[in-house]
Amino acid sequence: MKYNVVSYLIGEGFRNIFKNKKSTVTALTTMCLCMLVFGIFFIIGENINNIMNTIEDAQGMKVYFKSTTEEERIREIGKSLEKIDGINKIQYESKEDGLNQIKESFKDNASALDGVEFKNMEAAYKITLSDLSRNEAIQNEIKIIVGNDLSDITSSNEEIAILMSIGRAIRVFTFILLLILVTISLVIIGNTIKLTVHARRKEISIMKYVGATNSFIRWPFIVEGIMIGIAAALVTIIIVGLIYNSMLPNLLESNVVKTLEITFVTFGDMFNVIILVYLALGIGIGTVGSIMSMKKYLEV
Repeated sequence: MKYNVVSYLIGEGFRNIFKNKKSTVTALTTMCLCMLVFGIFFIIGENINNIMNTIEDAQGMKVYFKSTTEEERIREIGKSLEKIDGINKIQYESKEDGLNQIKESFKDNASALDGVEFKNMEAAYKITLSDLSRNEAIQNEIKIIVGNDLSDITSSNEEIAILMSIGRAIRVFTFILLLILVTISLVIIGNTIKLTVHARRKEISIMKYVGATNSFIRWPFIVEGIMIGIAAALVTIIIVGLIYNSMLPNLLESNVVKTLEITFVTFGDMFNVIILVYLALGIGIGTVGSIMSMKKYLEV
């Protein structure tokens, strides 16, 4: 396509936007509201996922060895455990470490354990997982590797199951919300383009009569839809960013957040993802809405 034709089609698209100011403002406002709602839930979802990832890092299991197991044997087993798929980190806790932890938990009453010898304690590996879904499978693999030297495995199986359920629910809810908002935006922007097309139906008929192709007629309206979509995306990103950045300092200073040691994702960390998602939504909705609204008027 030649440069002058491209510039003509883009210019027509821009002109269409300003010719129908009321419908353009309506479409822009509706898309901004839909994207704003989506943006709020998207940011909430990202922060919940971040909190869950932090909790996941703390989840895992402890593998206890019998007190009679030699330390050299325990070290050999540790090398084998590191090769298991789904294990993130392995930390060795000696018998002495175990006794010290118990003493710390007794605090002022730690003197009650003065007669206990660490050689009677059980050494252990503290294991964190990179894939919580493999929790049970990993435990089975550990039992096979450790064999008769295994004393016990402790794991928060119920908590892990709850975390996975929450994660799935968040992803499903966000996806359904996105589908609903995209559908609403498609209808609104489609109706906006239809108003423009209807107002120029005679002009379109003449263009077809003199030999203009459907693509040549369609592209200015597609450009109009894309421009509205991009404008809505950029406006919403600014609004969402301002709202989030103004609320974040207050959230970080709250007693609940400090007590639970919750960390939030900064808007800067999410910016690249948000701008890509919003632009994809804006351009996609604008393009599809325009094509759908033009179908009736381009039928031969």
